Amino acid sequence: MAAMKPRTGDGPLEVTKEGRGIVMRVPLEGGGRLVVELNAEEATSLREELQGVVG
Repeated sequence: MAAMKPRTGDGPLEVTKEGRGIVMRVPLEGGGRLVVELNAEEATSLREELQGVVG
């Protein structure tokens, strides 16, 4: 059986480096957070895409 972790409440956008990966926690409308693990290449690509949208 998989380990059960308590559900975290809403919180701010967080990005942390954990080992070799980068973990991004994004608050969602309606509660909870989306947790995404990225490598350095994916994080760079995300940054470029976001800069293209917001300027």
